[in-house]
Amino acid sequence: MSGSSFGNIFKITTWGESHGKGLGVVIDGCPAGLSLTEEDIQLYLDRRKPGQSRYTTKRGESDSVEILSGIFEGKTTGTPISLIVHNKDQHSADYSEIAQYYRPGHADLNYDIKYGFRDYRGGGRSSGRETIGRVAAGAIAGKILKQLGITLSAYTLSIGPVSIDKSAFDKDAIMQNPFYMPDSNAAEKAGNYLEQCMKEMNSSGGVIECVIQGMPAGIGSPVFEKLSANLGKAILSIGAVKGFEIGDGFLVSQATGLTNNDRYLMDSEGSIHKATNHSGGITGGMSDGCDIIFRAAIKPTPSIAASQQTVNKSGEDISINIKGRHDPVIVPRAVVVVEAMAALTVLDMLFLSMTAQMADIETFFNNK
Repeated sequence: MSGSSFGNIFKITTWGESHGKGLGVVIDGCPAGLSLTEEDIQLYLDRRKPGQSRYTTKRGESDSVEILSGIFEGKTTGTPISLIVHNKDQHSADYSEIAQYYRPGHADLNYDIKYGFRDYRGGGRSSGRETIGRVAAGAIAGKILKQLGITLSAYTLSIGPVSIDKSAFDKDAIMQNPFYMPDSNAAEKAGNYLEQCMKEMNSSGGVIECVIQGMPAGIGSPVFEKLSANLGKAILSIGAVKGFEIGDGFLVSQATGLTNNDRYLMDSEGSIHKATNHSGGITGGMSDGCDIIFRAAIKPTPSIAASQQTVNKSGEDISINIKGRHDPVIVPRAVVVVEAMAALTVLDMLFLSMTAQMADIETFFNNK
């Protein structure tokens, strides 16, 4: 199976399965000299681990990370960094029936068609647990970006029909409710909505928004290596994501040139800035110096206990009730995954931009 690597200079390769011995990631291209501990990475992993509330799977995993290579005396050495998280609470027996049929909303049938074989225990590589490696690597990318003055903040914009009130946006509230919503009232309403979904043995989707601040202008390229395109690829590579938009997104289809164009103005210090940010911080495929704002639409958890119709491997129509421990909503645990993939993309494109101008190359080597 190819396609488990992401990035150009800051490159990651994730590995492992949901019910194997463990999962992890190898990071290549991390600069030497970065202070890094397992605690730095664990902060990110704790945001996506199971069992955080009644709205997440009860799988009992601590998701404790172990650094295997690339660190010496608390700093990165410039060599590949290998990280592992051991699986501790696999209930593979819960999935024994799945070997004989294809679950609606899952990749079971596609796996059989493509490979002639599949790991039916929790979905194998297509499981949401694969994102452990992404989040661990994203923690490192995020730390590098923070040292460069670039910060990322992802949060839940909506769950089902419940959306946050932007006028009541409270950044401190994000970490104070189980849904990572910056609006405590909306979080309470989301909880009530999910309680009803759970009674019906059903699940819900939602939308995650991410804001990147401090990004310098000019990162990205105007053709195939657009920053917007690479962010889209990164976010859409997350299994649960079914939609992606930047800035005003799909609303631009209802706009006019006059309402959608961001006007340029001179500030009091003689610098150019934008009066609005309909572009979401990316114009012509390159960052324009404003906050980068994008959203990801997350589908409902496909594994639900309610009765569903499907087909078994014998070609018979059957009715199933999926067993196991499943999240009634994926959105809260996906927030940090979205943030991690954005960090990986932005950092890699920053590294790529370092050779865009001859003057920058001369400055680097003349100062050696």
